[in-house]
Amino acid sequence: MNPFQLALRVLRGDRRTRTSAILTAVGVAVATGLVLLLATLPYATQAREQRALWQSSGRYDSGQQNTMLVNSSKDYFAGKQVARVDIAVTGPADSLRLPPGIPQLPGPGETIVSPALGKLLNATPADQLGNRFGKPVAAFGEEALRYPEQLVALVGHSPQEMRPYGHKDQPGQDAFPAAAFPAGQGHPDGLLTVLSWVGIIVLLVPSLVLVASSARLTAARREQRLAAIRLAGATPGQVTAMVAAETGLSAGVGALVGLLLSPALRGLATFVPWDGGTWLASDFALPVGLTVLAVLLVPLLVVLAGVLGLRRVVSTPLFATGGHTVKPLRWWRLLALPAAGLFFLYSVVGARSGGNGNLVLFGLLLVVASAMVVGPWVTSAVGGTFVRIWRRPSSLLAGRRLRNDPKGSYRASAGIVLAVFTGSMALTLLPSFESLAGGGRQYVDSALYVDVTADRAPEATERTNATLAKAGLSERVVPVASVYVMQGEGNYRSMQRAYVMTCADAAKLTRLGITQQDCKPGVGLYTPYQLDTNNLRVARYGGEDSTGTPLGAVTVGTYHPERKNNFGEYVIDPSAVPAGVKPTQVTLVVPTAEANREIVRTALVPNAVGNEIGSREQYLYGQQVQLSDLRRVTVIGLVAAGILAGCSAAVATAGSVMDRRRTFGALMAAGTPVRVLSRALRMEAALPALVATIGAGVMGVAVGLGLFMATMERGSVVFSPWIVAPVVLGVGVALLGASVCTPALKRVQAEPLADE
Repeated sequence: MNPFQLALRVLRGDRRTRTSAILTAVGVAVATGLVLLLATLPYATQAREQRALWQSSGRYDSGQQNTMLVNSSKDYFAGKQVARVDIAVTGPADSLRLPPGIPQLPGPGETIVSPALGKLLNATPADQLGNRFGKPVAAFGEEALRYPEQLVALVGHSPQEMRPYGHKDQPGQDAFPAAAFPAGQGHPDGLLTVLSWVGIIVLLVPSLVLVASSARLTAARREQRLAAIRLAGATPGQVTAMVAAETGLSAGVGALVGLLLSPALRGLATFVPWDGGTWLASDFALPVGLTVLAVLLVPLLVVLAGVLGLRRVVSTPLFATGGHTVKPLRWWRLLALPAAGLFFLYSVVGARSGGNGNLVLFGLLLVVASAMVVGPWVTSAVGGTFVRIWRRPSSLLAGRRLRNDPKGSYRASAGIVLAVFTGSMALTLLPSFESLAGGGRQYVDSALYVDVTADRAPEATERTNATLAKAGLSERVVPVASVYVMQGEGNYRSMQRAYVMTCADAAKLTRLGITQQDCKPGVGLYTPYQLDTNNLRVARYGGEDSTGTPLGAVTVGTYHPERKNNFGEYVIDPSAVPAGVKPTQVTLVVPTAEANREIVRTALVPNAVGNEIGSREQYLYGQQVQLSDLRRVTVIGLVAAGILAGCSAAVATAGSVMDRRRTFGALMAAGTPVRVLSRALRMEAALPALVATIGAGVMGVAVGLGLFMATMERGSVVFSPWIVAPVVLGVGVALLGASVCTPALKRVQAEPLADE
């Protein structure tokens, strides 16, 4: 009889072995399904980017015969981002090969929109949205969209409205000359790729702990059975082959079940937004080679773990049948955590000084691994404390169990520890990152602005003001040029940017810190500190004039900067700019209110022709979307890891009862109440988990602080009340896992002791 036939016979004849095999298969199925899903994520983001290559003007190639001019930008409406591509055909359109999903090229004044944008256009007044684009003539197919609900428009222009970069003598806005639509390869999302690897570790470990806990359900009985076979003359290779066959059978079935379940998991994943939208079902496609590798690797790890667990049976079968002396854990295990912490701190300090950022990740891995070394020692210490100070029999029973098998007792808590550590670290970082959201130029959040050339500024201002007046709005364009204010010579020369605008406009439209109280009659230059104007010169902003024109006798006013680091920008009244200084670029700034913001933006769009309109949304959208994605991934990961950890803790507790059913049966037969044994089991299951959970929470917060210091140049750490949520979740999962001991004990009580 070969090992496989022996494994089948054991499964048919032993009910508890069948239960263990079924739970092992479930654990392997969960692990395989999660690995297949998480490994697919980088390919899913790559598929998205492949479809959206045409939406980025930087991906277009210029050939010898350019046939079109292209510019891409981001527009916003009601807090949603609209991807916009402006195009002007300058050559034979028939030679252009359109990307999949684009039905045709729009002519001047025409536009092609996504289905979601088309619905929005139909439901919104034209002066708020529709006037930004031309006449819709067709809709994109899903092959041209980054995600199904994306808002995107391809807007057609005449060659007179756009000009190639570098040709200042031609009219129009700057655009990229291109010979064809891009045909390169999309790149996977770097952030989601890192998170997928973190997810594989965070969710795979609890899954494997669940597998290990399932295997422990019959560990004692199996060890005795294998030791008896070994003593009867079986070779180590034969015993190993029997275990490999028994474990491989359940793990193989679990891997196949996980493979069959993976399409359902991917279907659920399509509803989880990332980077602004959901997914197409076809995005989640993993190469066949990687699929086969994942399906084989997970059960192989399980079989390897089962074979390695046979060392005692193979080497000393007599000890396996008759018991053995437990060696106490050494104190040096405690050194693992401070050693890993010091290395992590060293890597963080090095990263802030420009060192290798990979060392930070390696230090993070060492910190996580050190928990596996320190955790059993802490469990043993908790058990020793109970043995010394026990007042009830249940405390003594729990203490001796933790003292005798600290590694096995901690194993049930390992998944919870990892989940709490990761959750605490993430919830330390996210509020801190949220506090840094914002930024952009010095204009107030309510202002919209666009840069135009100085020669076009009068016409653009007049046209925009006419549109605003036609819409019944009182807001008007404030043209703001920029100049350099210089002082000193040679290497001691300093240049500060100065906004050419009145003090009243600066108080209304900028975040420099100027207030209406700072504005004084006759003041020509406003700075954060007093300056001697006799040494100041003015030059064109962005030019190469190193000498400048003397500013002359101008009265200087001061203001208090709104931000501590803002001491480098001034405001100069238009009347104070020397006559010889001619700015080349002007920013059209318009104040808005919440009710008319979209109308003002629509009025500015004709001046942009593909350039982005500056606004608060421009800087906040990406940050807020990314923070929302991270928050969502953290919650999903915590819930999944918590469920897996709770299942493994419950199975481990039940396995602990099964392993000692003979002892418990004898104690019950001798009159020990079930409630005393139940209390002892709850203590030995829950207390180490509670200690480890609190420790993991503290460690996660400390590591989160280190990562924030390593990655951020400014800002301070912000603590949210949600930071305690992982610890509370971990405590709840530990108590839930411990709650199964009473039903397991009652089952032992109902069975005849002679069965053992």
